[in-house]
Amino acid sequence: MTVLVTGTAGHLGEGIVRTFRAAGRPVFGLDAKASAFTDREGSILERAFVRECLAGVSAVIHAATLHKPHLATHSFQDFVDTNVTGTRILLEEAVAARVACFVYTSTTSVFGNALTPGPGQPAVWVTEELAPEPKNLYGLTKLLAESLCELFHHRHGLPVIVLRTSRFFPEADDDVAIRNSYEPASVQANELLYRRVDLEDVVTAHVLAIERAGSIGFARHIISATSPFEPQHLAELRIDAPGVVHRLFPQSEALYAARGWKLFPTIGRVYSNRLARSELGWKPKYDFRHVLECLRENRDFRSALARDVGSKGYHDRTFDEGPYPVA
Repeated sequence: MTVLVTGTAGHLGEGIVRTFRAAGRPVFGLDAKASAFTDREGSILERAFVRECLAGVSAVIHAATLHKPHLATHSFQDFVDTNVTGTRILLEEAVAARVACFVYTSTTSVFGNALTPGPGQPAVWVTEELAPEPKNLYGLTKLLAESLCELFHHRHGLPVIVLRTSRFFPEADDDVAIRNSYEPASVQANELLYRRVDLEDVVTAHVLAIERAGSIGFARHIISATSPFEPQHLAELRIDAPGVVHRLFPQSEALYAARGWKLFPTIGRVYSNRLARSELGWKPKYDFRHVLECLRENRDFRSALARDVGSKGYHDRTFDEGPYPVA
């Protein structure tokens, strides 16, 4: 089975191609930018190009997208063209090429405003049942593309798995208050408690989605590190998140203190990956427990794949106000 991967100049696309090549599995990469992991350079908006790239392909992993950081540099129409129209063209040509399945990389950003609890409310328990409320163009276009995927499944019988990934980028946080108050590594360690996932685990989820799509048909799955929190913790997380963490992981306080790290005082949402673990057989390895083990042994808690792919950035220029100045 040859797998076509879009967006192979990006973090995830490169990670997928690296993994397939290492396993000796046939993979074909395309991107608008040249890279060592891109076999054909071109736009997913060019139908003839897409059709050529799909020749002999059995499955598609569509990871190419304009991300939230691109809101600073790209127009409304750019987002609609790439994230919506590009996905439609890929779906149409995938159906015409009779590919066996289609995996779409979406984002937890589709939930948008639904992720923010009201005053005095507990943290939000985020499952696939939570109704999306996009708060920016990025989230909106990703949600529209998800709907196209569902439509093509129902209309053409194309097996499609939508993976709503939480953040896995290695770059510094886009929130200036977070950047100024926490070390980047401590931010990402904290986020593995509730809203982050390691690149290797994201890649594994995509590989499993290809294998399970035929039997599932259509589904959406949240792809985030396994959180130690349960619904009974949600109210306290809004008031005293460190108290919950220290109770669950008594050793965490000393390990953090030794690094000069600190936990976030409150947590407003928790992503649940239970459906992905159940339906895909996904077993993510990189969670907060893993972080603590690495701190004890003075090791980097990131996977080797995440370290190899490294930081790519999102823009060709830098900004005074941060790595990607978007609200």
